[in-house]
Amino acid sequence: MKGTIMKLIAVLAVLMLLGCSAALAETKIAVTGTGETRIAADTAVISLGVSARDKDVLKAQQKVNETIAAIRKALIEKGIPEENINTDFINIYAIYDYREETEMLTAYNASSTLAIKVEDIEKAGMVIDEAFAAGANTLNGISFSAENTEEAQAESLKKAVENAKAKAEVLAEAAGMKITGMEIISEGGTFSYGNDVSNFSAKAMGMRQSATMDSGSTVVQAAKLVVNATVSVTFTAE
Repeated sequence: MKGTIMKLIAVLAVLMLLGCSAALAETKIAVTGTGETRIAADTAVISLGVSARDKDVLKAQQKVNETIAAIRKALIEKGIPEENINTDFINIYAIYDYREETEMLTAYNASSTLAIKVEDIEKAGMVIDEAFAAGANTLNGISFSAENTEEAQAESLKKAVENAKAKAEVLAEAAGMKITGMEIISEGGTFSYGNDVSNFSAKAMGMRQSATMDSGSTVVQAAKLVVNATVSVTFTAE
């Protein structure tokens, strides 16, 4: 009986030694992989509006309201859905004259900005032209997006995993080892953004212009959107 117990202890000891050796031989390499896919934008949001000044605050506000109403009407007549034309920002502030160390109220400045969603990129220039023809005098910018990015997100995730594997292989090779498997993989997230090239130009953005004048019409060129993905992967190597 005693001999049997001793044999079992010896077997367990050998197994423990083998396990420790395997553990020592196996190394973990943790890396982060990134991937990106570029897609065409199919939606634009244009921010533009009206700014007016008057000594009477109510008159300044009235000028703005009347012009905003005219802009809405012009855009709806051109086929822009009413629900795609929304108030983005309203502001009224007093203007003072500080000459001769005396504070004197000289006028009020009222402004209102619209956020206009355009679901056909090719109509973005027309929207700007029509708005300025109707009385707009401020243009704050354009942002681009895509309604469906699921396919691009999946592609970016695949690229991120491939990028992580390539990094791990470089690290393993530098250490004189080889990748033997993948132990843990987790998604860091996917998101889309513009690539900082939102282009538009016009003959005179600060002035009213006729939308029928081809030579002065606004040109909008949407840049590609970048759909980015990140993954964290732990590989085993020996």
